[in-house]
Amino acid sequence: MGEVRNGVVETIKTIVYALLIAGLFRTIFFQPFWIPSGSMKETLLIGDFVFVNKMSYGYSYASCPSIPFVGIDAADLCGWMRSDNSRILGSEPKRGDVVVFRHPVTGDDFIKRLIGLPGDRIQVTDGRLIINDVPVEIKADGTFDEVMERQGPQGSTPICANGAVGLGAICEKERFIETLPGGVTHEILNVGTQSLDNTGVFVVPDKHYFFMGDNRDNSTDSRVAQTAGGVGFVPYENLIGRADRIMFSSAGRSMLYFWTWRSDRFFKAIR
Repeated sequence: MGEVRNGVVETIKTIVYALLIAGLFRTIFFQPFWIPSGSMKETLLIGDFVFVNKMSYGYSYASCPSIPFVGIDAADLCGWMRSDNSRILGSEPKRGDVVVFRHPVTGDDFIKRLIGLPGDRIQVTDGRLIINDVPVEIKADGTFDEVMERQGPQGSTPICANGAVGLGAICEKERFIETLPGGVTHEILNVGTQSLDNTGVFVVPDKHYFFMGDNRDNSTDSRVAQTAGGVGFVPYENLIGRADRIMFSSAGRSMLYFWTWRSDRFFKAIR
């Protein structure tokens, strides 16, 4: 009986140690992140599963994981690290990085492309991004086509440039290649004339950053102030890490639907 009891105790200890190691690994090195929305198409699709490199920019309170199902936020675990918008072992992000960050007000995790650095002047005019009074280079690159269907666990449907197409039809968006100052080149999508195609000038404050989604007409980002439900300027300490690679991808409502797996996106680099 004693051997059985000891065996159970050892099993429990092994499970606890494994969970602690996994939690430590997740807190210090990498954090998994599911893409829940289409704001970063076609760079990231709904159902992509990425690993976020937390070592990219050092560590802050935002580096701690949230446990939403028990109501624990990163600030609850690591609020002691919040002070003067700084980081431990911090390094500066680069323009064009795809970054996961914590929303300054809601605490929700977002993933967007870093567009504006501290001191930059950012504006959008007729859908064209302007950085420090210079229009960013763009080049037409055909269309991005996808089937009009409900996507991901939320069952959201895409927005199309070719009108309100029915389920099962092809939904089109204009695709452009955008080259940011510094040389980062990536795809952006355009649906048509939208309210955020023309903005005022945003001057990025010190130790803050300006983010936009690659799917420009379907993205909640820094073009809208936090008080109006947007992202606004994101403090340095709210950065979680850089997304470098898609590890897995599923187009279905659940990752268990193996027939919806996108094998061509497994281990795909993010640029």
